[in-house]
Amino acid sequence: MLLLGLYFAFAAVQGPSGILRQVQLTADTADLVAQRDGLTAQVAQMRNLTRRLSDDYLDLDLLDERARDVLGLIRADELILP
Repeated sequence: MLLLGLYFAFAAVQGPSGILRQVQLTADTADLVAQRDGLTAQVAQMRNLTRRLSDDYLDLDLLDERARDVLGLIRADELILP
């Protein structure tokens, strides 16, 4: 009886649906939720940038910034600080 009790106690702690597995799943869930929230923020930022560069709403400052970044150009009256 003692061995059977020890087996069930061990299975309750270490088994596939034991306490340690539940703790691990809870931690994994928290990590995935944090990752999802980060990706949601990135999607919102990209949607904002896409909207600001769309035909319906054009942000000239953002367009100028992106063109300078992509082309690597500056105006004659600007200074580059290292």
